Amino acid sequence: MASHTMKDFWIPCHVLVPDSVVEGSHIGIDGPECPVLVFVNSKSGGQLGGELLKTYRALLNVKQVFDLGEEAPDKVLSRIYANLESLKLSGDQIAIKIMDKLRLIVAGGDGTAGWLLGVVCDLKLSHPPPIATVPLGTGNNLPFAFGWGKKNPGTDEQSVKSFLEQVMKAKEMKIDNWHILMRMRAPKQGPCDPIPPLELPHSLHAFHRVSESDELNMEGCHTFRGGFWNYFSMGMDAQISYAFHSERKLHPEKFKNQLVNQSTYAKLGCTQGWFFAPLFHPPSKNMAHLAKVKVMKTHGRWEDLQIPSSIRSIVCLNLPSFSGGLNPWGTPNRRKRCDRDLTPPYVDDGLIEVVGFRDAWHGLVLLAPNGHGTRLAQAHRIRFEFHKGAADHTFMRIDGEPWKQPLPVDDDTVLVEISHHGQVNMLATHDSRSKSVNDPSSPHHHDDEEDDSDDEESKADEFRKFGAAETFKIPDEVDLAHLS
Repeated sequence: MASHTMKDFWIPCHVLVPDSVVEGSHIGIDGPECPVLVFVNSKSGGQLGGELLKTYRALLNVKQVFDLGEEAPDKVLSRIYANLESLKLSGDQIAIKIMDKLRLIVAGGDGTAGWLLGVVCDLKLSHPPPIATVPLGTGNNLPFAFGWGKKNPGTDEQSVKSFLEQVMKAKEMKIDNWHILMRMRAPKQGPCDPIPPLELPHSLHAFHRVSESDELNMEGCHTFRGGFWNYFSMGMDAQISYAFHSERKLHPEKFKNQLVNQSTYAKLGCTQGWFFAPLFHPPSKNMAHLAKVKVMKTHGRWEDLQIPSSIRSIVCLNLPSFSGGLNPWGTPNRRKRCDRDLTPPYVDDGLIEVVGFRDAWHGLVLLAPNGHGTRLAQAHRIRFEFHKGAADHTFMRIDGEPWKQPLPVDDDTVLVEISHHGQVNMLATHDSRSKSVNDPSSPHHHDDEEDDSDDEESKADEFRKFGAAETFKIPDEVDLAHLS
């Protein structure tokens, strides 16, 4: 029997399991006030994921709490939404209320959260459920951006009850979705599929080759696509992340808690040469030598973006939280906004912030008040064109998930393009760092914000879906117009 407070979150079995017996004793005839579906990556956070799974299942209906290691979220949501629609058409008032008030909770790293976000976007619901993120990874940039913290949470009943109360009180906030497409001629020899660090969990769905039947497929080419909500990065930072994930797969016993993980990450930054990049990182691998970059600041018009020759890493940022909660873009002062047409990093303005870093010392600028990276551009779309002979591979990363990307060495260009692709609903606490362009408390509504660093060098030397829910399919007998 659920406690009184848990009734607000409890979803009855007949909603979760088709053809189950209707029972309303746990929640009353009016249904739950804040129904939730909980998705836990039991492999995240060392032992914490498994413990958190047990606690949620002890407090809620076992069938509304899912282990992502056992069942993918697209299959879960496919089954539940199809059943909700059937119950709604039969006049089930509890099902109608649950469809209207449903909220999702995802516990895992940023890659796990991105997986669920992609699935929800692919469902194409007119009112998709908002999502709260439990910080169960190493960086936890997504949870931190929306006020859920960046430290791994407690797994006891009181901690989980406290989190559920926050979910009930949280406000909805729309954030931009970003679609990434990479296309290259099929190489004459050797593969060009992304190479994960040994084997990543299913969350590497974030970037994969499209099928031959996909509308994005082009004959004679290899086409890859994915989606992200926090950031896409390329260069040395992604290379270090790749080394970290590889080490964790080889020696999982060394990665049992967040503090050890962060310490190991810092050591890898040293061994990979990120702090002494001019000595260990040849100029030929700097971003200006690897790729030609174009941005679309005004719809329909591409323009070249000049990348300083010293830049070794580029971050395309949607949220003000990167590398454990740092804000690479910062808040441009009034003069910068006027002279360079820059704005604060709003999460729902259809613009992505493009920031460059030279090395780890440059990254340490972010720890200083008003520190930021090299602001390169804000744009609706960005395109990277890799040319013959620039390199045989590069490293890329989407929302915490890195991979090594082989590049063909023949005559053709490799194209990587990022474009805006709608919005998704997140849940944010009162401590949220993310700001809406429509929020009266956002910086552009005030003239008294602090000036940022005037000299960036002074403190340091055509898309359809994301493919996250490939197996998702609404049954033919369900009317899509009712899925709202």
